[in-house]
Amino acid sequence: MNVDSVYVGEPSVLGYRRELPVLSGITKALVTAPELKLTELNLDGDRQADLTVHGGPDKAVYVYPAEHYADWREDGFEVSTADFGENISLSGVTEDDVRIGDVWAWGDALVQVSQPRSPCFKLAMKTGRKDITPAMIDSGRSGWYLRVLRTGVVPTSGAVELVERADGPTVAEVYVITFANYGQLPPEHVGAALEFADRVLATPALAVQWSAGIQSTVDRWRARRAG
Repeated sequence: MNVDSVYVGEPSVLGYRRELPVLSGITKALVTAPELKLTELNLDGDRQADLTVHGGPDKAVYVYPAEHYADWREDGFEVSTADFGENISLSGVTEDDVRIGDVWAWGDALVQVSQPRSPCFKLAMKTGRKDITPAMIDSGRSGWYLRVLRTGVVPTSGAVELVERADGPTVAEVYVITFANYGQLPPEHVGAALEFADRVLATPALAVQWSAGIQSTVDRWRARRAG
């Protein structure tokens, strides 16, 4: 794994919705310094606007695979590095390779993979494409968040070391079960999907906010199957 570049940004007006300004931290700038400080909540110079849905210990750093940009452009989306609001553009791994709970050494810091990213309307505003939200869900090109286990000074380029490989699901698997449409599954497959969701929910490192959404879906479908 290699950090290609790092981005930070303060909340700014992204645009207007229903004639009201939309404040967001999705617009970020390239960090040109060779290193910067990472706290339990943010990289130095980075903040989120709406803390009810963004930021917090489980979403301290947003990582996006550099390999995805070419895929987006092939799909007709004119996007480039930092357009997704990522803090790290990372090469060498994707959602299929990274597991919830993996621990990495990044400079002096220790970080842990905590959850995928769920797109919101601000991504559509940033890119000027309303269809990018369903496209991210369909493609699974979500990126993922890191929680900080040990704060420290981190480099803005160079290698990241895998310290501990988790035995939980991959980011891709969590994404698939989160957005699975149980109503479109063959009846005989719903049970297997619910069992897999249970295994995902048993992952200690999965962020509580993310697992709550999966649990709600599982409970609803189990109640429906029970009649």
